[in-house]
Amino acid sequence: MSTTAPTPIPFSAEEISSEGLKPGEYDEIVQRLGRHPNRSELGMFGVMWSEHCCYKNSRPLLKQFPTEGPRILVGPGENAGVVDVGHGQRLVFKIESHNHPSAVEPFQGAATGVGGILRDIFTMGARPIAALNALRFGTLDDPNTRRIFSGVVSGISHYGNCFGVPTVGGEIYFDGAYAGNPLVNAMAIGLMETEEIVKSGASGIGNPVLYVGSTTGRDGMGGASFASAELTDESEADRPAVQVGDPFLEKSLVEACLEAFKTGAVVAAQDMGAAGITCSTSEMAVNGGVGIELDLDKVPVRETGMVPYEYLLSESQERMLFVGEKGREQELIDIFERWGLHAVVAGEVIPDPIVRILFQGEVAAEVPASALADNTPLYEREVLAEPPAYAQTAWAWQESSLPDCTAAGLDGQPWNDVMLALLSTLTIASKQWVYNQYDHQVQNNTIMLPGGADAAILRLRPLEGDTGSSSNSGVAATTDCNPRYVYLNPYEGGLAAVAEAARNLSCVGAEPIAVTDNLNFGSPEKPVGYWQLAEACRGLADGCREFNTPVTGGNVSLYNETVDADGDPQPIYPTPVVGMVGVIDDLDQICGQSWQNSGDQIYLLGTPLGDSTDGTVTLGASEYLKVIHGQVAGHPPKVNIALELKVQAACRHGIRQGWITAAHDCAEGGVAIALAESAIGGNLGATITLPDTEQRYDALLFAEGGARIIVTVAPVHRAVWETYLNAQLNDQWSVIGTVATANTPLTIQTSQSESLINLAVATMNDSWRYAIERALDA
Repeated sequence: MSTTAPTPIPFSAEEISSEGLKPGEYDEIVQRLGRHPNRSELGMFGVMWSEHCCYKNSRPLLKQFPTEGPRILVGPGENAGVVDVGHGQRLVFKIESHNHPSAVEPFQGAATGVGGILRDIFTMGARPIAALNALRFGTLDDPNTRRIFSGVVSGISHYGNCFGVPTVGGEIYFDGAYAGNPLVNAMAIGLMETEEIVKSGASGIGNPVLYVGSTTGRDGMGGASFASAELTDESEADRPAVQVGDPFLEKSLVEACLEAFKTGAVVAAQDMGAAGITCSTSEMAVNGGVGIELDLDKVPVRETGMVPYEYLLSESQERMLFVGEKGREQELIDIFERWGLHAVVAGEVIPDPIVRILFQGEVAAEVPASALADNTPLYEREVLAEPPAYAQTAWAWQESSLPDCTAAGLDGQPWNDVMLALLSTLTIASKQWVYNQYDHQVQNNTIMLPGGADAAILRLRPLEGDTGSSSNSGVAATTDCNPRYVYLNPYEGGLAAVAEAARNLSCVGAEPIAVTDNLNFGSPEKPVGYWQLAEACRGLADGCREFNTPVTGGNVSLYNETVDADGDPQPIYPTPVVGMVGVIDDLDQICGQSWQNSGDQIYLLGTPLGDSTDGTVTLGASEYLKVIHGQVAGHPPKVNIALELKVQAACRHGIRQGWITAAHDCAEGGVAIALAESAIGGNLGATITLPDTEQRYDALLFAEGGARIIVTVAPVHRAVWETYLNAQLNDQWSVIGTVATANTPLTIQTSQSESLINLAVATMNDSWRYAIERALDA
């Protein structure tokens, strides 16, 4: 057998750039190999040294994340994180991005994003039990955004519904900053079915390497590199870099994989996601400290005439790589064939720590595994010594510079009009048009339906033979990030994303335990872009430490930029999405956000109305400031960690004691919008009385921040509840009103009984519930 033939001359600068590599990186490749790479090897380095795969700009920043804790069983470095949720149950979860594919081919881009994250879950030996998604789009007055939005939602629903996993939660923001570069972050959750957690490190010299699942084609070529470059007008030509998924085949794949894992004959497993065969072989080799030899002639294909470069960079979906126990190959092959899937021995584990690729009897590529998947380029960049000019300009904004709402063009009933305008803002409005397309009840474990609470709740079915305390336990999950906060102050915005995620879990009675994150940013090569990334990571790290929610893994998606008409790159808002999970010991002790009973007292936990002297409550960076006054300015709310922890603990305790009947955090739109959403959900009015204060009305109603949660409590529990609050929160709580009946409006009045807002629940519901449909039909 011949050895790899070195390329006689170096590749041109254009050829190097076409693989997403820099000239200096190519020089490093030549030095490591001791020769020039051939075409296949250059492609392997191109995908493995992309930001999407090796995190060359973000790795130094990720090191500050806390990753250990008493519940953490598997942290960063594997296909997904694993946590102990009690009662012998182990939860597997992760979030991944599929942004650029969704920009050029929305349906398949989003669909295969769902398929990929599901494979990350069952590769560990877990059965997927739920999916969530965090989405960002431009404004729906743009026909292209409407196309992307509809296509993404259709792709998510198609794959999840056909596979049979409930899509139970998530979030959607609309802002011009995402025009042309949507964010599609898919999160999945699973429960371990195998006794041992299946990991990716290959071992056992001579053990067979099995290719299992679907066939390999030319779809998804160079997807990892494509995901690590900015979008341009020519990006439509990169449609081949978008994979094509088959959810029905993946349903067979999960069953075959779980059956195979339970035999004990699988030593290691790796999903063929980004970078396909290249990534799976090199990562399995590095993680096991061994080498892998793979013969491409053994790989099942769906197209003819493929060359090694195409095999190695294909990102065809629904494929896996196994290391099996020697002598048990046929046992594994029989399982996959029974499920109608391919399974072939395509290689073996070798002692030399290299990836050797064979094709037509020759060595097509031979590269040190560590050069591809471990000892990859690393860029430790300087962080700006002071905030960039745009931030300093924004921070100079003063609340006192705002006119009153009538000067914003709202006549007649100004505060009613502001309320309805905010309720119909697409970021705040109901997302029922989206989640009604998802099957959120398949598997019959969904306790709280989408839109019913601040977080999704799932039943944990007890382990076989366990009829004890685990029979009524559950988990909650949420995704969160306010990108405007992060844009204006990346540190506070990152910190706020963790705080809100934990608050949302607390609002359903769940104890937050762990995080997976998806860091969506522009170019790190630009000083402002790197400052945003570095400061946001610092905020996330501090938040995860303070809330005791270690990071188990996630995804970094950089170079999210489009090129404007003048040829200038326009980055998205920095968007570090936090996916957080929590535990619920008793599903009888949960609650949603909708008011339940007339006569219940309405409490505001956290910073009281009228108190905004410390910057924790502000109109800066608010939805009100953007929608009503057209300004993106000011400091976002400053997170008060100590108050957050106390407020969230009080909320969880009240729910577990059965005192609280509804809980809803105050996020975009402030207290007034939170009250309206709870009223709409329960179809019950209320009378809210504001305190006697000199603070301006818009700040009382629509300022954001303050670790605030609105809860309702039945009168019978009022005394014991308030005694607890006095001990727990001191003066950081207040009674603000009473839930009324279905036939009464939501009234918000001053301490002198002057009505500021007086709206029928049906009127608010119409503005809020159908805003997306109206925008799509416009």
